[in-house]
Formats: sequence, C-alpha cells, structure tokens
Amino acid sequence: MGVLSREFAEVAHVFQRRITAPQQAGIFVGANPSTYNSGDPFPLWVIQVVMIMAMTQILSLILSRIRQPRVISEVIGGIILGPSIMGRIPGFTNAIFPMLSLPLLNLTSTIGLVLFLFLIGLEIDFRVIKRNARASMLISAFGLIIPLGLGAALGIPIYHQFVDPSINFGLFLLFTAVAIGITAFPVLCRILTELKLLDDTVGVVVLAAGVGNDIIGWVLLALTVALVNASTGLVALWVLLTGVGYTLFLMFPVRMGFRWLARRTGSLENGTPSALMMTVTLLLVFFSAFFTDIIGIHPIFGGFLAGLIIPHENGFAISVVEKLEDPVTLLFLPLYFAFSGLKTNLGLLDNGVTWGYTILICVIAFFSKFLGCAGVAKYCGFSWRESGAIGSLMSCKGLVELIVLNVGLSAGILDTRTFSMFVLHALVLTFVTTPLTLLFYPSKYRTHASALRDNASRASVDGQGVQAERGQETFKTKFAVVLDRVEQLPAVMTLTQLLQSPSPKPTALSSVSKSSIGDEKEPTSPLGLPYVNGEPSLRISVDALRLIELTDRTSAVLKSQSADALVKIDPILSVFRTFGYLNRMMVTTALAVVGYDEFPSYVDNHTRATGSEMVIMPWSSNLASIENNTVEASNAVGSSPIAVATPFDGLFGPKNTAHNPVSAVQTQYFRKMFAECRIDVALFIDRGLPHSVDVQGRQHVFLPFFGGPDDRLALSFVVQLCLNPSTSATVVRFTKVDSNELTPVNSIQDTRKEDIYQVHAVNVQDTVYAQGDTQTRLASDTADNVLWDQYSSSSASAVAGALRRMKFTHEISARPLHSVLECAAKTLANQAQSRPLVVVGRSRRFAVGSHAAELRELLTEHGASANSEVAKTLGDTGASFFAANANASLLILQAAI
Repeated sequence: MGVLSREFAEVAHVFQRRITAPQQAGIFVGANPSTYNSGDPFPLWVIQVVMIMAMTQILSLILSRIRQPRVISEVIGGIILGPSIMGRIPGFTNAIFPMLSLPLLNLTSTIGLVLFLFLIGLEIDFRVIKRNARASMLISAFGLIIPLGLGAALGIPIYHQFVDPSINFGLFLLFTAVAIGITAFPVLCRILTELKLLDDTVGVVVLAAGVGNDIIGWVLLALTVALVNASTGLVALWVLLTGVGYTLFLMFPVRMGFRWLARRTGSLENGTPSALMMTVTLLLVFFSAFFTDIIGIHPIFGGFLAGLIIPHENGFAISVVEKLEDPVTLLFLPLYFAFSGLKTNLGLLDNGVTWGYTILICVIAFFSKFLGCAGVAKYCGFSWRESGAIGSLMSCKGLVELIVLNVGLSAGILDTRTFSMFVLHALVLTFVTTPLTLLFYPSKYRTHASALRDNASRASVDGQGVQAERGQETFKTKFAVVLDRVEQLPAVMTLTQLLQSPSPKPTALSSVSKSSIGDEKEPTSPLGLPYVNGEPSLRISVDALRLIELTDRTSAVLKSQSADALVKIDPILSVFRTFGYLNRMMVTTALAVVGYDEFPSYVDNHTRATGSEMVIMPWSSNLASIENNTVEASNAVGSSPIAVATPFDGLFGPKNTAHNPVSAVQTQYFRKMFAECRIDVALFIDRGLPHSVDVQGRQHVFLPFFGGPDDRLALSFVVQLCLNPSTSATVVRFTKVDSNELTPVNSIQDTRKEDIYQVHAVNVQDTVYAQGDTQTRLASDTADNVLWDQYSSSSASAVAGALRRMKFTHEISARPLHSVLECAAKTLANQAQSRPLVVVGRSRRFAVGSHAAELRELLTEHGASANSEVAKTLGDTGASFFAANANASLLILQAAI
C-alpha cells in the first residue's frame, strides 16, 4: 500500500470509530478540547496547528534578522515541540501530540507536501539552463558526481555502526549518496532572492545548475523508493517502467491537452486560470500523486511531475501559484516540517561516536559540494570570489534534503537516530549558506552592480554638462516615474500632462524623432528650445519604472525570473505607454522585481544609469474617501475636488481618525527615497479632479518661496510648468520676522511625547539638513535673490511668455505658515474650475530658523495630530497644508544632494 493510501486508511479508521461515538455537547458538559477524542479529532488538530504556526512565526521573525530561510524556523520549531526539548516536559507530548492524533496531522502535512512539490515543479524553468549552459552543466555534473561517490563511501561506516542489518546494504548506500548529493533548489531560490543575486551571473549559473541537480536527485530518490518498496527485482523493474511511462504520458499527450484546454477557455491568453482550469489543475495534481503512490513511488513525485507540464506563457504559471501558495506555505508546509521535527530526537545523539559521525556527515556533505562546484567554476573562468559563492550556494540543503530524509524514514531506510543525525546536518549546511556567500561575494564585488555604477557615473557627467550649458534656467526634459501600483496612474498622468508644452510638430502623431521634422529648421530660443506659436517648447521623455516587491513567495521568484517578459504585458506599463503615445510623449519602460527595502537604492541606480534628471513618486488612491476632509471656507485651500486617500491622512488627520498602519510604512518609503536618490526628487500627492472641470484644462499653481536649494528647484519647475499656455501660477516670497508670540526652536526634530503616530526611522535624513557655515548660507541667499530677480523681471528672460502668466509677490510675516495658508486660500479660491496645485520645496537647507513651533501651533488649531514624522517627510510647509486639510494636490520637490 502506498504512503498516501496508508494515511487515508488510518484516518478512515478514526472516522469509522466516530460513528459509534456518543453525541457530545462540547465544553458545556465538561469536555476538554485539548484531550484527544477519536470521535471528534478536529479541536486537538486546531490546537496543534496553532502551536506549530505560532512557533514557526516567532522563530522566523528572529532568524530572518540574520537572513535565514523560513525552513530553518519550521524545522527548529518542530524540534522544540518534539521529544528533544518540550517533549521532555512531563505530559506535554501526550496532551498536545498524542500518538493517536498523529495520523490526521500526517495526512494533512502530506497533502500540503504534494501541493508544495507541485509548486516546485512550476518554479523550475528549463530556459535558465540555456544561460551559461556550459558552466552550468559542468557545475551541476561535478556537483553530483563527487558528492554521490563520497556519500556512498560515507554510508559504509554509518551502516555498520548504526543501521539494522535487515536493511539492504546497497539501498542504504544509494540513499546516503542521494542525501549528500542533492541540492535544495527552492531554498536556493529564496537565498538568491534575499541576497539580490537573481540577476547576477553567479545567481543565473547557480539556478541553472540547481535545476539539473534537483531533477537528477529526484530521479535517483524515486529509484531508491521504488527499489525499497519492491519485494523482488521483477517488481522493481515494473515500478520503474511504469514510472517512466507515466512521466512520458504526462510530458506529451497530457501536456498538449492541458495547453489546448487552457487556450480554449481563454486562460492562457489572459494569463489567469479560470475556475475550470484550476479544477482541472488540482485534479491533475492529486491524480498524479495518487498514481505514483499506488505504483510504489512516493506521492510527492506525482505532484512534482504535474508542476512541470504547466505552461509559463503570459504569466499563467504565476497566476496558478498565486492562488495556491499562501495556504501551502503558511499552513500545510509548516505542518510537514514540524512533523519532521516531532520525529527528530536530538537526545539520541548521546555519545561521542554519534556526534563524531554527525560532524563527519556535515564536513563531507559540505566540502564534496563546495570543492567540486567551486573548482569547476574557477576552471570556467569565474573569479575566486565568484567560485566560492557558487560552491557555498550549491552546498545548500534545506527543504529538499528534509523531504528526502522523511522519505527514507517512512520507507524504513533510516531509524530515528540516523534520521536525527542527517536532519542536524541539513540544518547546519542550510544555516551557513547565506553567511558564507556574503563572505565570499559581498555586493561591492558583483559584476552587475559595478557595471551599473559605471553607467550611472557616465549619466551623471552628461547631466552636469547640460546644466553647465543652460545655466540657471535649467529645465528638465527626461523624467523617471516610479510605479508600484495601479492607483498611481492618475497621479503620474496628471503631472506628466502638465509638463507637456506645445508640440513643435503637432501633426506628426506617428513619430517623435527628429527625422519626422524634415530638413526645415525651427527658430530656437536662447535656451536652445524651439518656438511654437511664440512659446518655447520642451520635448519631454519619461522613463516608467515598474517595481514589484520581491518576497519569499514562489510567485515573486517566478516574476523575477520572467521580468523581461512581464515588462511587455504588464497592464500598468501598457496603459502608460498608450498614454504617452496619445500625448506625443516619448515613453520608455522598465520592470524590476526587488525587495521593498531595496526600492530606493534600485531607483537611484536606475535613474542615474538612464540619465534621468528628476524622479517622480506619484501617489493617489481611490480606495477610500477622506473622512471629514472638507473644511470651512475660511480654512479651505482651493476648490472641493473629489477627495482621495493619501498615505498621510491616517498619520496627519484629525485626532479621532483611526490609525492607518499602511501610512507609516509608505511615509518611511518616501523618506528613504528622498534620502537615497542622488538626483532631483518630486513627490506628487494627487487629491483628484474638481467637481466641475474646466473644458480648456486650465491649471493654476501656487508656490510659497522661502529660499534654499529645494525652493529654487520648485521655482524653476513652476516656470517650466507655465511654458504650457494653459497653466498659470502665483509665486509668493515669504520673509519671516521675529515675534514674541512664538517660541524659538532650532530643529524640526523637537517633538512631543504625545505624538500618537510617531514612527522612528533609522538613518533616514530629516527635511532640514546641515546648515553649513556662514559663507555657505550667504551663498545660498545670494542664489535665492539672483533667481528671484531673474524670474520676477519678465523682460529679462527668454521665457517671458511663461512669466507673464505668473504673478510674483512678497510677504513679510511673523507667522509665515499661517500666511502661506491664507494666501493659498485667497489665490486658489478664484480658480473655481481649475485643478488646484501647490508646489513647495521639501526642506530649507542653509536657512536660519525653523517653522517647527508654528507648525505644532497650526496642528493644534486644526485639531490634527502633532506628528513629526509627516513633517520630516513633507517639510514644514507641505505638512502645514495637510494639517489644514487643504483640498489641493501637493508637489514636494527636493534638489539633488
């Protein structure tokens, strides 16, 4: 009888006994849910699941700090709950994990394991073998031959020392060879993901070698199990021939039929499986597991084979994985490995001989892999650091090794002592993989990173040359926009539309290149810009970077491997490309799957490599309206747009507003972007469209100018916006005078303890930077005055047409933030049908004094939470608009640091 069939039979006996069990009224008649009841095993099963998941999650939170994969937490959690540690507590095992309750837990874990092996089969992409095929094949071959030979040699003394002579000697040697030689491909993918090596040459080679190693290892393990389950040589031959025939049957007729059905239902074309296709898929998985089980091969092989035939086109495999991975990885898989831990008894390693052999297993398992793979990598031309990283990664064990060991235990090849020895060796080798890889191959030695830095340096030099030619009136022509969710599309479309000045050739819809203009030369302005209807025109290009979070999920790993294909079919990028085409705008797209914490650094490297002059972070959301967002007319800024939620509303709304935890995470993300990007950065917070939209698309901009590099950037940017004839602006320069009404404060970091939503960030720069010495501040003040005088005198500028649509005024106030809100309300109240937009500089570098005290006073007046985190993100001026619940879109600008 097969493994899965035997487990079903054991559970059936439990439910058969339930038929004769008397009816129970539960806890109301004194029943204890923690006591095993064969008539109702569900309560105890839930208790077991809760304890296993809680233990796994706690350990995962701790071990993830040192970059250890989740499987370590799952197995260690099982060992803690098993006889090694908590099992020594009197009565614990009998109360929580009694022997009679284990069949149901075992069946549940086996079903989860079958589904997990199906996901592993889906994860294997044979196309990766084509990349660096020669090196990958050699590393895979030597990474198997040497460990298999040394593993078989190691099995000889272990057999004579620990194994019952009734176990076939040859089969035990074959099993130890497989256990030593196999590489844990799933854990390998997660480690490469964590170390950001998936797009590195080392990562590509290791993945390809791991695929070949994994497949051969599964074949050898299937051979071992078939030989163990066969009573005679003839039966073993029938098992192997049937297994080969079934594999060919799945790979050809079943695979073609599955693809035909996927196309017929439209699932393959859409990239999303229908309910019918998911039903067929699950039936295929379990039937395949059932068939391999009844012929004498473990059911996990059936699940693995079913995963190999699922098509990967149009993200179909990714969608299948997304529908299954959470219950499998969060519930079923921890049960399996915790169940493995329950069968592990480290207390049996109670003498020097046993520990000596355990250490010997670890040494041979590591060095047989490391020396073979690293040596071949060095022979293939890799550096010694890259070779060391490849050897360390290929020695990883993890999930696959533990599955192999459990198969050996259930087949009777291993006893509890030898099983515990091999489990410990698997944990040790998996644990050392990440630190050894970082030791051999830190990020500064990685090929792709150095190439990116070189490109970024060249882009930086080019960008400085453009600024030198244009002088003070530097306008941006190449923007990068960061997109990580569909809700950001309205915001980025709104801002890029505003950046569009009149097209030099409005009739040339099909091309944006110079070849479409012909030989006719257009008159140009002193800035080198062509004139259109008397107005200078800028040719804007936008690089849209789509970011997808890379997690330890299987679907995320699949996305990272298919990034080149996803960039062509991603719906967000497709919509934005169409928008750019319709608006005669050059749009390039890129897609990256990286960790959320790595978004800022990746954006910085990408924008510098592509020569972008400004990165735009859009934010808008139509998921929830802002409660109590409308304020009195005396306090409102602008008309009443259709309110949308922003990441700051939960942090910086009224005091009775419920806390929104997502807002804190998003705010930290914005701060890191501001801190790490070395080019100009813009955060555009879109408040939506007004109720009555101007058919002419008129836009009015309000800019409060205090001085400093960020405000100078904001002023130049507003002038660029006004190159569009439908855009006008009001620019007010504010000068603060001393007053006894306010208490002087030297830093914005002065905050109150009662800040409800205070979020602490480590090594994230504030909005007020180092003020520098007196000479630096004087130079900044001089630059402020020069730029202000240049733009406030329209006759002296080449962009006089844009400046005629701008109104420049000067205000002196002891309460500048209050004056800013009052001026904005008066200015934008006259623009009833336009979309109100406020542009502010983020910080006031090199300025004397701070608005922190007045900002806290402003918060109190408007009943908002005094939250320094938002002020550090948006700056004093930007935070004041949120404190007043201003109904205006907000653009926060920061000059390159």
